[in-house]
Amino acid sequence: MRKFFGSKNGFGGVQCHYGERYLQAAMSIELSFGHGQLVVVVLREPRERYWGKLAGLETAGIAIRGFDLSQWEQVLSYVKNGEMGQAPLGTKFFPMHRVESMYVDEAESGVESLCAEFQRRAGIDPLVFLKER
Repeated sequence: MRKFFGSKNGFGGVQCHYGERYLQAAMSIELSFGHGQLVVVVLREPRERYWGKLAGLETAGIAIRGFDLSQWEQVLSYVKNGEMGQAPLGTKFFPMHRVESMYVDEAESGVESLCAEFQRRAGIDPLVFLKER
């Protein structure tokens, strides 16, 4: 998960520290989320978490190709047994008012990413699994 720490920069904006880079913003911070990146989207009302490939990020909302993380074990089982067509995979759009947070799927503090776990347990590259059929 990417972490940002903000502090006043003396010009009315916020200076955010990300690794060795500094981002300056008067009203908004540009984040480095890109098309095709593996992400986790946390939603509210109802509270859900989706994992998948980022298909779009706009002010109106977020589109991803993936599935609800509550079905993680079931999806891994389908893929491992060669039944990928049974997995509840789809391209979904979430309006911004439902989005609580989104973070890049990456290893953190010695814990492997969901991508790495998927590849290790299912035996297939998650990007191959997530591609349009």
